Amino acid sequence: MHSQLPRVAALVLAMSMSTALPSAAFAQTPPTAAERIAGTELISRDALFGNPERAMVMISPDGRTLSWVAPVDGVLNVWVAPADNPGEARAVTHDIARGIRNHFWSYLPDTLLYLRDSGGDEDFHLFSVNVATGKEIDLTPYPKTTAQVVGASHSQPGAILVGMNDRDPKWHDLYRVDLASGERTLVQKNDDEIGAYLADDGFTVRYAMRARPDGGSDILKPAGDGGWEVWSDIPFEDSLTTAPAGLTTDGDTLYMLDSRNRNTAALYAIDVASGERRLVLEDARADVGQSLAHPQTGVVQAVAVNYLREEWEPVDPAIAADLEKLQAIGPGEIGVNARTHDDSIWIVTYSAAETPVVYYRYDRGAGGKLTRLFSARPKLDGKPLVPQWPQEITSRDGKTLVSYLTLPRSADPDGDGKPNVAVPMVLDVHGGPWARDSYGYSSYAQWLANRGYATLAVNFRGSTGFGKAFTNAGNGEWAGKMHDDLLDAVQWAVDQGVTTADQVAIMGGSYGGYATLAGLTFTPDAFACGVDIVGPSNLNTLLSTVPPYWASFYEQLAKRMGDPRTEEGRQWLVERSPLTRADQITKPLLIGQGANDPRVKQDESDQIVKAMTANGIPVTYVLFPDEGHGFARPENSKAFNAVTEGFLSQCLGGRAEPIGTDFAGSSISVPIGADGVPGLVEALKGHEQTIRK
Repeated sequence: MHSQLPRVAALVLAMSMSTALPSAAFAQTPPTAAERIAGTELISRDALFGNPERAMVMISPDGRTLSWVAPVDGVLNVWVAPADNPGEARAVTHDIARGIRNHFWSYLPDTLLYLRDSGGDEDFHLFSVNVATGKEIDLTPYPKTTAQVVGASHSQPGAILVGMNDRDPKWHDLYRVDLASGERTLVQKNDDEIGAYLADDGFTVRYAMRARPDGGSDILKPAGDGGWEVWSDIPFEDSLTTAPAGLTTDGDTLYMLDSRNRNTAALYAIDVASGERRLVLEDARADVGQSLAHPQTGVVQAVAVNYLREEWEPVDPAIAADLEKLQAIGPGEIGVNARTHDDSIWIVTYSAAETPVVYYRYDRGAGGKLTRLFSARPKLDGKPLVPQWPQEITSRDGKTLVSYLTLPRSADPDGDGKPNVAVPMVLDVHGGPWARDSYGYSSYAQWLANRGYATLAVNFRGSTGFGKAFTNAGNGEWAGKMHDDLLDAVQWAVDQGVTTADQVAIMGGSYGGYATLAGLTFTPDAFACGVDIVGPSNLNTLLSTVPPYWASFYEQLAKRMGDPRTEEGRQWLVERSPLTRADQITKPLLIGQGANDPRVKQDESDQIVKAMTANGIPVTYVLFPDEGHGFARPENSKAFNAVTEGFLSQCLGGRAEPIGTDFAGSSISVPIGADGVPGLVEALKGHEQTIRK
């Protein structure tokens, strides 16, 4: 009998297995992110990342002419039209390469200005265009020169103040430039390591900024002997939150953003003659941000504060009713792009997370009449865009991390901002790191939501906008507490049911690219995969190759990161460099890089790709020969995002629009790892590079 027990036990076990097998065999597999989102219309990458139909709408100071940027044969150029007849628009620039994205009007009739670099090298030249004659002038026609616009004035309509670094690449001399001829006249030779100038309406330099070796800076005033004297000093801890913010037209009042003796930066008006300070606006939650000044007097009339969302506060009763009318456009956010000199016409923007920017003409002189002009992206009208939900997330040490959550319709069908089901998530990390994420329309957040992913954008410590204590808490914390904040935000998302810990990707550009590399090296099990866009991998080489004209900011970098001029600093930079831990990478990685990036050189991506290859770790490396710090040409943006979409679908299971023709016109190359993304090898076989600089 005893000899039969093992056979009986085996029989019982076999029977239990046989009875369990049918239920296991027919158990339903949870739907993938692609399957969950299948019922929502797919929004094309072209609609999201192609050229806007019209953008950057402005109006000339005399109110006669509207201007905007719009494509000409697929390349953004400046267009103009009579202000009362936008239908008569015509292009007045003829760029055939990277396109024009920044333009503004001078006070010389019919003359506008724009900035343009070459291939993403950030050597921006300043051009003038006479829209009546078509005459175009490069006002800074010097090699390896990046223009800094210092001032334009109604009282000096024929000229503009421009800083140029053609004599010394580190420091900008100040010139008065004639707009009609392009002739320049030296105003201030920069032999004193001046980082910025502030001139009055008569183009007289009234103040200047100079960095100190201790990381702080001095606000200087001209001394009678042609030199400078210290007017005020800014300690290091206030250096990112304190600076002059402009002069009134009469030069009697200086506006200052100031965090000294407080935490958040407030706006003060300072009487230049007496030094008396008057508080204009403060907010304990966040730094004061944008302001609106009267176009004739320069007196500040309204100020914005951006905590969870941007809020405008009128400080001049004369403008309160106007802001109220504008805010009535909708529940999103408003802005004022331009005002005529007589203040009778404004160009207004309105946008929300699910509403790309719309431009309006606002006629104050006609009782506050609003006229809708254009939507920047009408292709998105009626498409299934989703809201964005501001969040306050608490870090492990009690800091408040203002963040922004975007949920796909598959996770939030009732649109209440609360997930009904966990879905894959992309942690989208902002660059800088001395910058911030804000509420509003984001092509990336909408794209990822439409593919089935939640996205979370986190203002980790070191971000700006929330007071100096929060910014300074990031000092020395690259790959330290700054990274902990990101991990804490992910844990919050898991706890809230947004996602699960095993299906989170990390993605970002610049510092966000560094954070991606840090995530995959310092915490190799925290993320399912990563997308690094122009992110530094070696902090020592990063700091040794910054552009020369960053000289006035260099002490900030050294103090807030690590000082490569000291042994201790060099060691810190080695320890916090993802390259040092490249052998720890176990998850899929996609890298995008511009070959002409002056901030994060191509070598930063090359180094980690080389290290991974030497260690037998797969990586997909996408390189654009005509791009810099990010991808400006829409053809390149669409191409990289087509690769990213395929990469994420393989990692997180969301849906992917086929690459199709989205490489057309781009300069994309994939030096290594094309086989790591579905369809990429095939798409590259028939692709002919188009390089435009």
